Amino acid sequence: MVAGHLQEKKGYFYMVLSYPDAAGKRKTKWLPTGLPVKGNKKKAEKMLMETRQTFVPECKPIKDDMLFSDFLLQWLEIAKPTIALTTYASYSGMAKSVIIPYFKEREITLSELKATDIQAFYMKQLKRVKANSVIHYHAVIHRALKYAVKIDLISVNPADKVERPKADKFIGSFYDSNEVQALFEAAKGTLIEIPIFLGAFYGLRRSEALGLKWDAIDFQNNTITIRHTVTSCNLDGKHIQIAQDTTKTKSSMRTLPLVPAFKEKLLKLKEQQEEYKRVCGRCYNKKYLEYICVDEMGTLISPHYLTSSFPKLLEKNNLRHIRFHDLRHSCASLLLANGVPMKQIQEWLGHSDFSTTANVYAHLDYNSKLSSADAMVNGLSGALEAIS
Repeated sequence: MVAGHLQEKKGYFYMVLSYPDAAGKRKTKWLPTGLPVKGNKKKAEKMLMETRQTFVPECKPIKDDMLFSDFLLQWLEIAKPTIALTTYASYSGMAKSVIIPYFKEREITLSELKATDIQAFYMKQLKRVKANSVIHYHAVIHRALKYAVKIDLISVNPADKVERPKADKFIGSFYDSNEVQALFEAAKGTLIEIPIFLGAFYGLRRSEALGLKWDAIDFQNNTITIRHTVTSCNLDGKHIQIAQDTTKTKSSMRTLPLVPAFKEKLLKLKEQQEEYKRVCGRCYNKKYLEYICVDEMGTLISPHYLTSSFPKLLEKNNLRHIRFHDLRHSCASLLLANGVPMKQIQEWLGHSDFSTTANVYAHLDYNSKLSSADAMVNGLSGALEAIS
């Protein structure tokens, strides 16, 4: 999304957009809203936000005889305002470190690029990285070439003809109820106690746990609403933190029951943070007052801190090594073990569709297999007697 602000001129609102061009130089563009200043600020702000999200910066004309590696660089700048910053950082990192150097060395032009060239790239990468990484490379290449087709630089997308590697099947580790209890006891009083509880009990993603705000907690109706996230990424050599009032998908935005034990914990934490704020005075970080997961000085707990501190906590307390995200798997496995249907687990975890939940956790659902076996035994009791 490009940067932008409103400006008043001759009694009307104008949108002033700021963005880098293909050469990296900062450009400014004024766009009229047609709205008089008086009584139209909210409408103008809404129009500005929509324009910032959809605006595509002007760029140098793309030639069909340019190198594919050069086209990728230019496409990244074109795509940047239309995708999430974390997605752009991921695309940019993969393109600049792996994809572009490979194709630049071979001097393959956009118009000459064939499916066999892309397939050869995948085969080479599979010798050094896992299939899932190559699938991510494919996503970048395919999306860039799809844009080339859209603007008539090429007639077909050669990436459509390439055999994409089969994804590595991943089975996450998880804790049983005794291990979760031991983890809660070990985390008590630490800076990452709240994120750990949110991950293991509510199955929250790291971004959802760190992004939780006080306004998401309804102490009167005893609910907790997941609607904010905090993520981080590496962009152009810099590590940046991104706080958003959106979740991974629409389904990820969900409301869950606020259980009594956690409600009591949050109320105590709220009092504690107020005391820290009073004692620290001007030194207290006012930027993150809305957030629950902050340190004694009011600074937001970063994704990197949580990821690096979690294994240290496990090692210190002689607990089995798992990743922080495996707390989410632990939550799902405990729900399954206690007879919660897969559909309800999908809603609890905020998966966008049922197949995601079923594919990830079907191997844990042994109880349903036992029920199926019992049903077959009852239905075929006579036949089973015949073979015994």
